[in-house]
Amino acid sequence: MHKIIEECSIKLRVPKAEKISKAMGVFYNPAMSINRDISVLLLNSINKDMLQIADPLAATGVRSIRFLKEMDKNKIKNICINDYDKDSIELIKQNLALNKVQYKNNKKISIKNEDANLFLLNSAGFDYIDIDPFGTPNPFLDAACKRISRGGVLAVTATDTSALCGTFPNACIRKYWALPKKDAIMHETGLRILIRKAQLVAAQYDKALIPIFSYSKEHYMRIFLRAEKGKSKVDDVLSLHRYFNDAGPMWTGALWDKNLVNKICINARRDKIFNKNKELIKFLKIIKDESEINSVGFYDLHDICEKNKIKNMQKKDAIIEKIKKSGYKASETHFSGHGLRSDIPLKILYSLTKIIIQ
Repeated sequence: MHKIIEECSIKLRVPKAEKISKAMGVFYNPAMSINRDISVLLLNSINKDMLQIADPLAATGVRSIRFLKEMDKNKIKNICINDYDKDSIELIKQNLALNKVQYKNNKKISIKNEDANLFLLNSAGFDYIDIDPFGTPNPFLDAACKRISRGGVLAVTATDTSALCGTFPNACIRKYWALPKKDAIMHETGLRILIRKAQLVAAQYDKALIPIFSYSKEHYMRIFLRAEKGKSKVDDVLSLHRYFNDAGPMWTGALWDKNLVNKICINARRDKIFNKNKELIKFLKIIKDESEINSVGFYDLHDICEKNKIKNMQKKDAIIEKIKKSGYKASETHFSGHGLRSDIPLKILYSLTKIIIQ
């Protein structure tokens, strides 16, 4: 049984299901719409046109159809839509037709019914590969790293946050070759561990993956990595794999290209498809502010209160303003509603908030 829904500018035929799970057969998760929003905005904001795009785990085809309908006309050279499930292929064709996208005898669009890894390995490569599985992206990283072009963007989603955030540390060690830590900053730690794993896989092929946009939201983590070729660039990336806060090793470089983030924010406010989405605009604004601050980790005010037995902490906005007036950078963080990102040393933060270190 299927139903017709709307996501942003497109209509979509999706399976009827009481619960989002693998048992759905053809997978569709409406909660991931913001994931797809950001993908569209990012590709419209990078300085590259005529992209060759791969969607190896297409399911309903929602991501590819949104690319075709919402990206600038000169952005896409061709898009390859693939899924191993034959039911998915039929649904993808129905959804393309539903959105009046002509795919037959169209050199811009190809539809494949192959194993995701074979699909990638049998190709000549792509400028953008989107790995968006249910669970860990690990089974697809090797093929994706082999086939991402120089200057291309590899997008990766992980939904196994219980491993990355430290609920199951042994699972993280096995899957991501790093020790997580379940604490106030676990979502940033997990994101940085995920980035390092992708970078290690790519390093085998002398490819350096540089984060240009990264975030953690609800039940998943998402990273966009620009591929650069060269042993010295790979060495530079590997030099930033370190331990932090008794967790790791993890990526300790920047999570964002701040110029790109600024462009994404501008385009989101200008685009009639996105500018009425208050949740998206607010989320991007917080990340824009964060991207201006070069720090690993953030301060969690609830954590500080608990450790120092404080009952009445000043409001977060007031603390951020105090930090800025003291000559340091500060912003909210998308990782936590009661966290702040700043380059201020902890002791000075304590003195500003009149916290006595025990």
